[in-house]
Amino acid sequence: MNDLTSVQEALQIRFASQRVVFWHDPAGDYAADLDAFDLGAVNVIRVQRDEFGVKNTLLADHVRKHLVYRSGDLPRGTANWLLDLELAHGVFTADKTSMLQQELGLNDPALLPIIEQHQKFFAANSRKQALEKLLDDGDDATRFRAKMSRVLVKATGNKLTDIVRELLGENAAGKSAKFDDLVSFGLDQFFWDGLANIYKYPSTKPTIDDFVLWMFSRAIEDFASTTPDEFRNIRSDFNALRYDVRTQGVMTMLASRAADALDVQSKVEHRDYRELATLTIFEEIDRKVIVDLAAAVAIQSVTAREVAEIVRQRQYSLWIAKYAKLYKAIQSASELLAAIGGLPHAITSVAVGLEKYQSDWFPIDQHYRWFTYAHQTADFQKPLEALKAEVDKQYVNKYLYDFGGRWQQVLESMSEWKSAALAPQAKFFDRHVAPVVKDGRTKAVVIISDGMRYEVAEELASMIRGENRFDASLSAVLGSLPSYTQLGMASLLPQSSLELDPEGLPVLADGKPTNGTVNRDKILQAVKGHAITAAEVLAMPASELRELYTKHQIFYVYHDRIDAAGDKASTERTVFEATEEALREVLQLVKKWTNANATNILITADHGFLYQDIPLEQAYYVSETPQGDAVTKTNRRYVLGRSLRPSPSFMTFTSAQAGLAGDLDIQIPKSIHRIPQPGAGTRYVHGGASPQEIVVPVITVNKKRKSDIRRVNVDLMPETDKITTGQLAVKLFQREAVTDKIQPRQVRLGLYVGDTLISDQPVLAFDSASDDQRDRYQKTVLYLTQDADKYNNRPVELRLEEPIPKTTQWKSFSKGSYTIKRSFTADFDF
Repeated sequence: MNDLTSVQEALQIRFASQRVVFWHDPAGDYAADLDAFDLGAVNVIRVQRDEFGVKNTLLADHVRKHLVYRSGDLPRGTANWLLDLELAHGVFTADKTSMLQQELGLNDPALLPIIEQHQKFFAANSRKQALEKLLDDGDDATRFRAKMSRVLVKATGNKLTDIVRELLGENAAGKSAKFDDLVSFGLDQFFWDGLANIYKYPSTKPTIDDFVLWMFSRAIEDFASTTPDEFRNIRSDFNALRYDVRTQGVMTMLASRAADALDVQSKVEHRDYRELATLTIFEEIDRKVIVDLAAAVAIQSVTAREVAEIVRQRQYSLWIAKYAKLYKAIQSASELLAAIGGLPHAITSVAVGLEKYQSDWFPIDQHYRWFTYAHQTADFQKPLEALKAEVDKQYVNKYLYDFGGRWQQVLESMSEWKSAALAPQAKFFDRHVAPVVKDGRTKAVVIISDGMRYEVAEELASMIRGENRFDASLSAVLGSLPSYTQLGMASLLPQSSLELDPEGLPVLADGKPTNGTVNRDKILQAVKGHAITAAEVLAMPASELRELYTKHQIFYVYHDRIDAAGDKASTERTVFEATEEALREVLQLVKKWTNANATNILITADHGFLYQDIPLEQAYYVSETPQGDAVTKTNRRYVLGRSLRPSPSFMTFTSAQAGLAGDLDIQIPKSIHRIPQPGAGTRYVHGGASPQEIVVPVITVNKKRKSDIRRVNVDLMPETDKITTGQLAVKLFQREAVTDKIQPRQVRLGLYVGDTLISDQPVLAFDSASDDQRDRYQKTVLYLTQDADKYNNRPVELRLEEPIPKTTQWKSFSKGSYTIKRSFTADFDF
């Protein structure tokens, strides 16, 4: 576009909104071209020392449009007869700077020098148009340059933090194109002035790399300063970048780079891990805390409650995604060691032992699984080796063996395999399925997960309750003895009599074989039932499953993930990984069946299992070989035969004593002992009478019509309604314990005046499951920014916000009112 065309278009824009246009062309550059402009029905008046006549013409003619053209120098003040009309209509000028000012709709003459200085910026229409969209009436020189900077770095806003976010992002990626544009278009010094005045960045030779190091050096000192409020703005913006999910990856990369330059490792090497618990920026601190906390847990010099608090504080670490498994492992180890230390010296009866296992003791097995799996799958295992050795030693020796021996002592008094505390597994159908389907119309789905022991089922029930509109209750039955797959599966079927084959397979239910899905389906057909594998259900389209659901009243779904891994010597050490997969798959099965209109779902198992992650000591094997008239089946945890010889190493039951038909005898190695078997695994076993093997879970699942999930309530506990310094200490209370249905809440706090944020925005997680109110209080400090200076003696609002799911946005859910009562010193604004 040439100059004449640009001027013509500018004049046409003027005439579109006003009748008279005054054009001042001091050098007369356009005098010869004046008549060439295509302005339509516009009367062109050249002022030639006839100002009074021109004025009369303009005042007399209120119809036509007039272009009043003046060249040369204008008379000053009252000597300019046309001054009043020029003031009324404005004066058009056609130099590039003025043209740009007019094109952008800017009236402030203070912006002219900026436009003149940055002509290169306006050479591209794309930049000019992008800036024009951002401009507002009243933009001053600072805001004008800030918006130019925003266009160049492609930021989402024109505050300093918006510009810094973009420049840090490209710096972390090893690039510099955006900053180079600031330099190229003469806005780099404006940026450095902003950092110096707003953030107090002091460098005389600033670079982005140097700013990054300075910023993190302030962060490791928590932005402390001898000058009050000196670093309040960088603190606020640093925290905004650090907690924003969009920039956490950038801050992680920059922190890693800064840690090397600042030698963070040597600075924290000799500090107590408790002092470092709230410092969440550098990976070196996470490693230091993990190493020292694990060591403290191993020697039990820190309580489980203290460990839980430290782990809670570490959830705010920039590096939590990398180290979450290790923190979870340490916390599980702490809980496990504390629970083992609290075990009773004796168990009074089998019934008491069965009840206590379901209420107090199963978490030991659960914490061992969580710890072991986290250790197996963590990238950074070395610091846990001493703790793992202690956990394995105490779990295996003190819990499984010593405490298992106490359980064995009460088992010695049993003449029959039954207890008043738990119904027998063989009555599962009669007690749990038959009552549901007795009307002939109501349907039931039974999911049987092979090897899912009680502690795994407890976690699964919690996961199900955590789903909206789902409820799950956990109970147990006394597993059949021996606790192996074929007998456990047969016990769950509708039947009145079970009989073992001399070699253990098949087990007969009322004389019919029960091995395999086909045989089980035949038995279930008698009660309008159908047997199907979990793999078939998971692969089935939803419409097909809904159709299948209409054809039968009872469904038995057979799932095998845990036992499939544990029963093989080559894969037994992956059993806890298989357990994680089983939890996900069974939850998926539950959802799939409810989507097929199932409303009554039962989840159970054939048996549990024992597992230890370290090799068995020789003392844990029985020293005697089973003896009798006929030893027909020998497994690691049980023996079948006829007229088996009693032995101090075994418990011996007849079939009748075990609640079975037939003439076979059953022997179970006492406590957790194994029978040596060539080529078989030793860590994972089942078949015996330990609580882990024979407390068989039963989960009852129902789906509700109404939503029953909510976030935990969090209350602000104000201790004042005035802010008298540059910071505000805030106390908050989590009103109730977190449960499956009352879920954790992430809370972001910030002080606002209208939509203007005047503080940093700390983020807290309220996820305590403690019933003790003292554990559910949290404190934080909000630091006022420079923007707060404008609102002294004004009311401000403290907003509590929570994330909007599946977005990066937040919404307010609670508020508190305060008044700022302090003196401020005004600073440079960006």
